[in-house]
Amino acid sequence: MTELIDYGRFADRLLAVRPRWDLYREFHEEWGYEAPEGGPSWERWTEDEHKAYLQRLKGESATGEDDPFKGVDPALPIPEALDEWWDLPFNSFTHTPRLYWTNPVYPPTVRPDPSGYGVSEGLPEDSPFAKGDDLRVCVFKAENQYCNEWGYLAAEAGQEDPRVLVTVDDEGGWALQARSISEFFLLLAVQRLPTSLGWVLEFEYDDLEGGTPIGERLDRTHREMGLLPWRELGADTCAYGGPDVIVLHDRAGAVDYPLVITGRTRAALVQAADLLELEWSDDLIGSPSTPS
Repeated sequence: MTELIDYGRFADRLLAVRPRWDLYREFHEEWGYEAPEGGPSWERWTEDEHKAYLQRLKGESATGEDDPFKGVDPALPIPEALDEWWDLPFNSFTHTPRLYWTNPVYPPTVRPDPSGYGVSEGLPEDSPFAKGDDLRVCVFKAENQYCNEWGYLAAEAGQEDPRVLVTVDDEGGWALQARSISEFFLLLAVQRLPTSLGWVLEFEYDDLEGGTPIGERLDRTHREMGLLPWRELGADTCAYGGPDVIVLHDRAGAVDYPLVITGRTRAALVQAADLLELEWSDDLIGSPSTPS
């Protein structure tokens, strides 16, 4: 990691590329991720599952309680971007899923889920995301305990790279999580990879008290990275960037560490903490780990 990367300019990089796969690949490389040798640890599906799905598309498989794809609407296409993500050779989730604390749902299942398995509902009738009469959401990713689900509108399933929504409360509400599927996976990587592959300092609420509010300090010293806030488990986490650092700030008060600084180098981590006028000590710094 010799070349300095200014993540304060990440928003400019984001605007310059679509879909996001080139930037997704670059981000993996910048944080030193290398896919392990051999095939993916998490396959999209087994040969038997694929065969059963094709039979389901042809109407040849069971349609009763034993139908493994009862929650799938075979009339809906699967967006190209989702299949592209599964096939990426540098996909850190498929090779090292322990970094992510999420489960994939493939093929995507609709909400409300006719199988009864999915925990969330479709869009409320007055949702600003509703397009026509189809209020369904196609879920393709879930938090490990299914406290949150991420999906795209069934009405947008025919798009190559549709928007991604996330469940945000216990009443079936949905919010915009990413402007596209490819941007969602980039956002997920930003939230997950640096905390494992980089140098880390975590700050509790008491650490942020006193002086200028931390949000104002961040606005003064770093730039937002241009991604939408991460909404998992009630959080509202905004990503800020600087030279070789990413700072994650939860503005909702929903996590144990509302401020997390991650650095590609130890020196960059320390510089960011000092710029933000935060107290730290050597024993609090987490060092990079090697994915297994």
